[in-house]
Amino acid sequence: MTTLLESCERHDTDILILGSGGAGLFAALHAQQTAPAGTKISLAVKGLIGKSGCTRMVQGGYNVALGGGDTVERHFMDTVIGGKWLPDQDMAWRLCEQAVVRIRELENEVGCFFDRNMDGSLHQKAFAGQTADRTVHKGDLTGIEIISRLMEQVLSQPIEKLQEHRAIAFVPTKDKSALAGVLFIDMRSGGFRFVRAKTVLMATGGGPTMYKYHTPSGDKTMDGLSMALRLGLEVRDMEMVQFHPTGLLAGEHTRMTGTVLEEGLRGAGGHLLNGGDRRFMYDYDSSGERATRDVVSRAIYAEMRKSNASPNGGVFISMAHLGPEHVRTQFKGMVKRCADSGFDLAAGKVEVVPTAHYFMGGVIVDTDTRAGIEGLYVAGEDAGGAHGSNRLGGNGVANSTVYGGIAGDVMGRDIHKFTQLRDPDNEVLEQEMAAALLPFSCPSVPLQPIRQTLQNIMWDHVGVMRTQAGMEAGLEKLDELSAEVMASGVSQDSRAFNLTWHDWLNLRSLCDISHVIAKAGIARENSRGAHFREDFPEAGDLNDSYFTVAKQAEDGALTISRRDVAFTIVSPGETILPEDAPATLVASPPPQMTEANASQ
Repeated sequence: MTTLLESCERHDTDILILGSGGAGLFAALHAQQTAPAGTKISLAVKGLIGKSGCTRMVQGGYNVALGGGDTVERHFMDTVIGGKWLPDQDMAWRLCEQAVVRIRELENEVGCFFDRNMDGSLHQKAFAGQTADRTVHKGDLTGIEIISRLMEQVLSQPIEKLQEHRAIAFVPTKDKSALAGVLFIDMRSGGFRFVRAKTVLMATGGGPTMYKYHTPSGDKTMDGLSMALRLGLEVRDMEMVQFHPTGLLAGEHTRMTGTVLEEGLRGAGGHLLNGGDRRFMYDYDSSGERATRDVVSRAIYAEMRKSNASPNGGVFISMAHLGPEHVRTQFKGMVKRCADSGFDLAAGKVEVVPTAHYFMGGVIVDTDTRAGIEGLYVAGEDAGGAHGSNRLGGNGVANSTVYGGIAGDVMGRDIHKFTQLRDPDNEVLEQEMAAALLPFSCPSVPLQPIRQTLQNIMWDHVGVMRTQAGMEAGLEKLDELSAEVMASGVSQDSRAFNLTWHDWLNLRSLCDISHVIAKAGIARENSRGAHFREDFPEAGDLNDSYFTVAKQAEDGALTISRRDVAFTIVSPGETILPEDAPATLVASPPPQMTEANASQ
């Protein structure tokens, strides 16, 4: 009888990259440039190259300081202040500094066409929470432009493409001192494949789809972070789930619900109206609709709880006052998306709701993307630190491309010292295969109701606003649900393209990460950015800022600790901007509306 180890196909490479979003594709191109001649580079992706990942769905744009009064220092200060003084400042600085380099690379080497001003300079639009209009874009379809051009470059290169390969486990060496490689399911056959590599980049992306309303498609399930936890890596800021304020709310009958209506709508002057057609944002923040995402999401949620909601339970965004033709020209993609769901964005009102959008938490890495074990690197949404408790709109794709390029450069150079492939711990390899096959030994049951239950638990108990009692109640329900998942089976007819099997694996990852979110949320007894505790509404002393660190033991036990933020560049209450620098380069928002004209 063939054993599990004997049935697992073996494959070797030098540099292995997991994911084909902005981080993964940039890493592949940069690794080619820095690695020695003859280095084998392999790119593995759960779906198809250029057709999966979250970068493709980026609408708004790319934050970069390109002059006109804007500076890297200003971009950095906006990032740190927007992150409520929790970012790793060295990571944030490198993000802002290298974005200037990367945007020129995207234009001149990758071939991206971004929107321009009449004088030929790059157009930069307004995004909330920033003191300068610095967001470079391609209409409202920036991600498609970036990924399409990167895909063309990668597909033309001699890079091994492992498409429809689902990574399910990091496998260390026997002594746990280094990473040996990655265990995959070849989705086309359903068989296991273990790939040894000298260096591995984890760029699998985020995808907080454990919430009732969520931006990413359902196949984004935070597999990478689940794998990192099982490897024993430290992860930080796991309570920090960003809710984008304006997810399309089109009813439960369509998967369009939850998809983002981009930040630029509010940046351009869009109004948020409650169910009574009253503009309400100035009740919550002096910046009105241009407040940061966390503030706007909480304001909308508060209106929903006050029963000031729209027919489907959210609020409205209105753009008609800016002129329908102007809106149709400036936001073609958004107008079409809304029209497909029966809304007229240009001349009417569109229902919106806070939607789980981005995950600020991730693996602890250094500024060269190295993780806590030899041979592993992490970039993009999988890496924690750069955003702290709140990501500024436009900083996400910048982070992915900047650190993806850095990872490729570093891995290409590190190959010089990693001359030998490492053998895996076969015990771990066999355990991970057995765990993945568990549902084939259990009674087959529908999995979609279980996923819906998970989404409701997280939305109700660990969502936009939180309490200790609520999160503890959520944890109890999560424990019950995880046990239900482990007892749920799938059909044994075939493993090839067995989508139900992959639904089960998705659920396993989502349950793993949901537990960490809730436990880290309980550990943070203050409110910062995306994490708002109604029982601890104050931010606490900024000078005593800490971030949470989660680590999973071999027996699965999870510990949450705190670690002080290192203010390596600037401390709370200080700035690195010149004394005579204006507080903002953005035109003042319109004056607060009165009750008499609020609905106009």
